[in-house]
Amino acid sequence: MARILILGGTTEARELAELLAARGVTATLSLAGRTISPVAMPVPVRVGGFGGAAGLAAHLREQGIAILVDATHPYAAAMSSHAAEAAAMAGVTLLALRRPAWQPVAGDDWTEVPDAHAAIAALGEASCRVFLALGRQELLPFIEAPQHAYLIRSVDPVEPPLAVPNAGYILARGPFEAAAELALLRDERIEAIVCKNSGGSATYGKISAARALGIRVVMLRRPMLPQATEVATAGDALAWLDHAGALRGV
Repeated sequence: MARILILGGTTEARELAELLAARGVTATLSLAGRTISPVAMPVPVRVGGFGGAAGLAAHLREQGIAILVDATHPYAAAMSSHAAEAAAMAGVTLLALRRPAWQPVAGDDWTEVPDAHAAIAALGEASCRVFLALGRQELLPFIEAPQHAYLIRSVDPVEPPLAVPNAGYILARGPFEAAAELALLRDERIEAIVCKNSGGSATYGKISAARALGIRVVMLRRPMLPQATEVATAGDALAWLDHAGALRGV
């Protein structure tokens, strides 16, 4: 049976770990360690970085890893690049588990931008109430636009708080239901949302709620990721691994 390392931090990574554990497969899940209290996982977990592509390649060799599954967040471009480089250096098979991006439908009011600085420009000069549904690493640029009132949702506390006059904070972990998102946006009188195109269903509720309420969405465009054999769901990944013979002997 092949030894499998999953680079995680996403719902799909956890789902794949659960599927592999149910099959009795020995797999390790690697987390970056940015979340203070990660969800419990059904397989051994490694926390922390590897020291770039070379460090990851050395880890793959030392641990006898045969298959590397890149199930990191669609915006973790650096880690995906390191995964592709490391797999090539170590002669390890790479599988990318990447959820498809959301696509706009009738009624959506989206402005796609490359980064947070462009998102600030898209919001404009006039003060408005903005829901920031971003990771903590993307929040700092918004101090450049202190005229807005911000509602910030994150899994862990934002420390230090954003240095703007008007900011509120919500600590919550998805999934977020559409009805609850609609109530939140309506009650907070949100006029614009800034978010990533994360894909999947766990955080799509705010998008459908924005459509229903006529709220504009400023969407950070997905980064370019390295080419790799790609699947969209944990079930697809399990089927691919099975077909590749990685689960043989289970």
